Amino acid sequence: MMNSMEQEILQIEAYSRQFYEPQNALQQKEAEKALIHFAESQDVLQKCTVLLERGQSPYSIVLALNTLTKLCMKQPSLPLNQRIDIRNFILRFLYANPKQMPYVMQAATKLFATIVKFGWFDREKDDFMFRSVITDVMKFIEGSMEQSVVGIQLLTALVIEMCHPSGGDSARSMSLHMKTSSTFRENQLYDIYKLACSLLENAVKNGQGTFEAGARPFFRPETLPYFSSLLSLALACLNYDFIGTATDESDDANTVQIPVTWRTTFLDLDHLKLFFNLFAALPPNIGYLALGILIQLASVRRSLFNASERTKYLNTLISGVRDILENHFTNLEDPQCYHEFCRLLARLKASFQLSELMESDNYTSFIQEVAKFTVMSLQQLQFSHNSLHYILSLWQRLVASMPYVKSSQPHHLDTYAPEVSRAMIMAHLQMVSRVINDGMEDPIDDLGLLQQQLDQFAIIVRCEYEANCTFIVQLFERSARLYDDLLKKAGSAEKDVLIEEERLAWLVYFIGAAISGRVAYTASDETDGIDAQLICRVMRLMGYTDNKLNRRKSEKLELANMQFFEYFRKVYIGDQSPKGVYQVMKTELGIDDELVVMSIMIRKIVTNLKFWGDSDNVVTRSLQLLNDLSMGYSSIRRMVKLDEVQFLLKNHTSDNFPFLGTNSTLVDLKCRTAFYASLARLLSTELVEDEDKLEEFMRPIGGEIFETCLFEFSLCASNDPFPWCLPIVAGISGLFGERVGVTGLSRHFAGLCISNTKTCLFARYVHDCLYRLCDYVRAWLLCLFVFLIVCLPVALSSSLPLCLSIYLLVCLCLFLVAYLPKTFCIVFQD
Repeated sequence: MMNSMEQEILQIEAYSRQFYEPQNALQQKEAEKALIHFAESQDVLQKCTVLLERGQSPYSIVLALNTLTKLCMKQPSLPLNQRIDIRNFILRFLYANPKQMPYVMQAATKLFATIVKFGWFDREKDDFMFRSVITDVMKFIEGSMEQSVVGIQLLTALVIEMCHPSGGDSARSMSLHMKTSSTFRENQLYDIYKLACSLLENAVKNGQGTFEAGARPFFRPETLPYFSSLLSLALACLNYDFIGTATDESDDANTVQIPVTWRTTFLDLDHLKLFFNLFAALPPNIGYLALGILIQLASVRRSLFNASERTKYLNTLISGVRDILENHFTNLEDPQCYHEFCRLLARLKASFQLSELMESDNYTSFIQEVAKFTVMSLQQLQFSHNSLHYILSLWQRLVASMPYVKSSQPHHLDTYAPEVSRAMIMAHLQMVSRVINDGMEDPIDDLGLLQQQLDQFAIIVRCEYEANCTFIVQLFERSARLYDDLLKKAGSAEKDVLIEEERLAWLVYFIGAAISGRVAYTASDETDGIDAQLICRVMRLMGYTDNKLNRRKSEKLELANMQFFEYFRKVYIGDQSPKGVYQVMKTELGIDDELVVMSIMIRKIVTNLKFWGDSDNVVTRSLQLLNDLSMGYSSIRRMVKLDEVQFLLKNHTSDNFPFLGTNSTLVDLKCRTAFYASLARLLSTELVEDEDKLEEFMRPIGGEIFETCLFEFSLCASNDPFPWCLPIVAGISGLFGERVGVTGLSRHFAGLCISNTKTCLFARYVHDCLYRLCDYVRAWLLCLFVFLIVCLPVALSSSLPLCLSIYLLVCLCLFLVAYLPKTFCIVFQD
């Protein structure tokens, strides 16, 4: 029996190696079938035990561990004594073999955590059989360094498993998972967290690390896995779902709901200092875990402390962050450490008010160092895009809080926030040359990231707004002047022109964002006048580039213009919008009210739809602006009287707008629905029961239907020797074979039906169009029916007996289909 078992084990090891390291796909598939058969065998538990005891390959060990994990999660579960035996066997296995491959260790700890979680409420008499976790693990911690690391990893896996629903929980009720999680939190979690912190403190005190005054602290290399595992365990405890709800992964407002029983640990300020010291002493590839813990410690709920305790706690956090910026900045060169530190800065403002930060002992030096760090990060923008969001969110929240500060102490934001705004502008302008010359990834193409950063910039730039706008105007005028010189100068390098175009695009984006940051209770006539100066410069540039569309086009600059108009619409167009901006615009450009601006916007949209039919992005953004303009009730009633709008309503053909043509792309087809939805809203303001206006509006659409069919008729009649029969087939092909045309027409009607509020008149018109179209198709099919019955059998008279039955059947089908449109129209009318 043992010989056959050993032979089978050897085969399983061979199959495991073939599955994970296959020579070809066929070999891997055969190995997979054998392993599935192994997992479904009756004596799989015994075979897995033998594999763990005698297996030589790590792949076979992982197979055994994963198979046991699935067995423990199955319902009904294994008997209690078998699960206890598996747990004890795994503990013995790991204690005797602590040096395992990472994937083997992960599978083993997962099995242990699963057994404990699924047996959390199992008991014999009054004893819970799976709750002696800390006692079991202490045997590892008291052993060698490798065994201690294994024991800590077992606890980490258990904490993570208890917190999150696993795959096995689908077989159990969620309420049972919540009950298990809350019981573990109340009985075990705090003890595990205290164990991790005490082990870290002991490791520092007992000579495994040194913190000599005036020298950089360090740890011996052989102890680094030990510290890494302890920090991972502490971080898992602080990431636990303390309030029993689904964890929110967003970093904006993620408060750590520490239980009140943990309060004594968090009142000890040495607890905070421990992790700052560990970050300073550990190498960056481990130190980022200490920063992750500090992020959670900075997010502790406010009600855990009273006022004085919270002030001391904040002072310690501020001092630690300032110390990192002053003395341990080199650690932040590591991408993980840098990212976690940016998250820590953002979390400080999310958890504490500006007035609280100002009252801390080291606020002045803290905000100064943070400003330097921000400027330096912006200067290295190509390396920090993902992390920059957190730094900018810090400054966004700081500036947004300024109006609410009542303290007499200075906040210094009027000094440092403008530096951040200008650094952000200069960083993006300077990066353009590297994008064009070196082929670096262009952040202006990432619309999601761009929109996010512009929203943050809109708030930051409003601090010392006049000085910031003066700076922007200087950059804009210099770049616009250089762009004009390059276009006028013969032989200008194409790369130089592209660089200036993209710089202008960035400046237009920043100007639009600055305008969008207007807040009613902080705005004044002076700030509206500053906005007007910025708006006038963008509109002049827009007119300049439109005059050169036949010679040169810049998609990035055009997209920036569309975004600028969107920002302007949100702030300065509407019933309650401010009017002070138009005083300056009247002097500079002759624009005295928002109706003139809407006329300029519609004219720009028409221009884009004419000249940018080859750019899906520009067409989409232009139609989005048209859609937004057509939404307001009062503005649309004034806008419909504009000549530009009337041109749109009467000339929506492919001759004027190429994206409506039959050579449209898929994106263009999708744009048609939005285009006609906007036109329908504009039309409905004047349309009551005026069929003439509706007929005039619909004429281009009806013409498109029949022109396509007539084109196919003429094409076939001129090129085929049998013009009397094939145009019929060609006409049908022209209507049904041209999928782009049919899809486009369908999208026309979809957009019209979505937005048209005059239901009776429009529905009647659509019915008439469909009825005429169905009659037209029916006539084609009847002609084809006659052709098949009379002409084609004569032409094939030599084989008439063979083909007669087939053609009669086809003709009968076509005859029935020919009358289906008539039936459809009758049903539609009813």
